[in-house]
Amino acid sequence: MNFLSLALLSTGAFVSTNIDDLFLLVGFFSDRSFSRGLIFAGQILGMAIIVAISLAAASAALAISPQRVGLLGVAPIVIGIGKLLRLGKKEEGQPTAVGILQVAAVTVVNGGDNIAAYTPIFATQGSRDMIATLAIFALLTLVWCFAALGLVRHTALGKPLRRYGHVLLPFILIGLGGLILYRSGVVNLAMGVAPRPF
Repeated sequence: MNFLSLALLSTGAFVSTNIDDLFLLVGFFSDRSFSRGLIFAGQILGMAIIVAISLAAASAALAISPQRVGLLGVAPIVIGIGKLLRLGKKEEGQPTAVGILQVAAVTVVNGGDNIAAYTPIFATQGSRDMIATLAIFALLTLVWCFAALGLVRHTALGKPLRRYGHVLLPFILIGLGGLILYRSGVVNLAMGVAPRPF
């Protein structure tokens, strides 16, 4: 595969699976309890974990039950409820390790589509193409962070995002967790209903 085709494939896979992540990043950057460096670090760590899982799945041809993966949707719900309960309180900023892990955890839990898309790509690539794809993903992760930060700083959009973003973030996280649980079939399984394909 020539580099242009590889770049288009990698960029398409990244963008199509990370649109929702852009909104999550906007929410994190709007929340003053998270420092910008912490968000960058958490997002990079989260994407690194997603890529590592995809590489492992590609090399070992792992078949993971969607319902088991879907149970991870509980994590953003718990984080969102915690932030919701602290809404009226002044927060000085997350301890570095905790904040990074929160951002990384949400990124990983939201990465089911990423893993599903990246695994077959890695499974069909040689080492040179794989290294190039990893470099493109790393670059696009930084682009995504700067794009979200740019939206928060935007003249027209930035002010309402900074004012209300911290209020919206808990609801975004809770909604995301619920969506993951539903789409993975966990909710239907708990209710004794056969999961719908998606």
